[in-house]
Amino acid sequence: MRFIDNAPIKGKRLLIRVDYNVPLKDGVIKDDNRIRASLPTLRFALEQGCTLVLCSHLGKPKGKVVPELSLAPVARHLAELLGQEVLMAPDCIGKATESMVDELKPGQILMLENLRFHAGEKKNDPAFCKALAGGLDGYVNDAFGVCHRAHGSVVGVLDHFALCCGGLLLKKEWEYLGEALKNPKRPFVAITGGAKVSSKLGILHALLDKVDRILIGGAMANTFRKAQGYEVGTSLVEDDLLDEARSIIAKARDKGVSLYLPVDYILGDGPQGEMTAGVCPYQDVPKGEMILDIGPATSALFAEGIRDAATIVWNGPMGAFENKVFSQGSFNLAMGVAQSDALSIVGGGDTDAIIHTLGIQDRISFISTGGGSFLEFLEGKELPAFKALQDKEAQ
Repeated sequence: MRFIDNAPIKGKRLLIRVDYNVPLKDGVIKDDNRIRASLPTLRFALEQGCTLVLCSHLGKPKGKVVPELSLAPVARHLAELLGQEVLMAPDCIGKATESMVDELKPGQILMLENLRFHAGEKKNDPAFCKALAGGLDGYVNDAFGVCHRAHGSVVGVLDHFALCCGGLLLKKEWEYLGEALKNPKRPFVAITGGAKVSSKLGILHALLDKVDRILIGGAMANTFRKAQGYEVGTSLVEDDLLDEARSIIAKARDKGVSLYLPVDYILGDGPQGEMTAGVCPYQDVPKGEMILDIGPATSALFAEGIRDAATIVWNGPMGAFENKVFSQGSFNLAMGVAQSDALSIVGGGDTDAIIHTLGIQDRISFISTGGGSFLEFLEGKELPAFKALQDKEAQ
């Protein structure tokens, strides 16, 4: 795959697919990490005398114009970060936008309006893709977070450019994730959490072929403990996956992979509770209580599991971390990962939020900007956007 630092982009008019799907409330950006992550690519292109046309989606407008999901606040914020004007187009395609693109001079930046205001983006519609590419002579994909989607701005639009490449952010994702899976330094430890086993079944099976240890926390661990015959009270659990959980436990045993599950829990009435109902060992969960975080003994166990790790890949919180009452397990684990000497790679919105809440992002080797893309890459699936770039390079 070709990347922007090894592509003939000098003086080109570039369409750059960025991932500016950021949390917005009343027009105010609550977290600008994804915007900041794109800055190296944008600055590199500007240094090469390029003209930049940026495109992104925001939220789920479902093919209709939703004013609250306009990218205008993002354009204003990007202008502040770059210290230069970022023009805002009225749409991502259409005559008015075409005119703005045609009038751009070298060094100028234009932000297109939300791609998903048009159904053609998610449908990978050829006419939409052709219109999106109009008036431009190069394409850069720097939006890892959508690389698992076969959408117009990451797949079909490449048909209309001779020059296509990945951005610097995409290059980091490719190198870190690819290297971690291809030739990991050992011990290789995977940590997975969050609510559902179902969303991570493929990953668990794939990782069991690669890792030395796997630590499972969060609500998904409840399904494993219930599969072993233990009470989980009113906790989140996937009863239809108990057999699958048992098969994963058996596969780990057969492959000699150490599988770590919680040995104690923080209990409560629900995720919004203002206080805990105490700590209990995994064998003694009362029927009327809910598991909402891993307990102190589990934190110590998991800390031991990563102590000598050389590579750590982590996706998913250990509990209902959004509530500080049930955040300690996730925070303890994050600090352990940050303090380790391992190559540490974390991904997913919740895991990212934990890292940034603690302000330890500089102590993590790499924070992936992808959620679904991160998971599918770990699973070994072919990402449509990566395939499109590779196919283009092979032509």
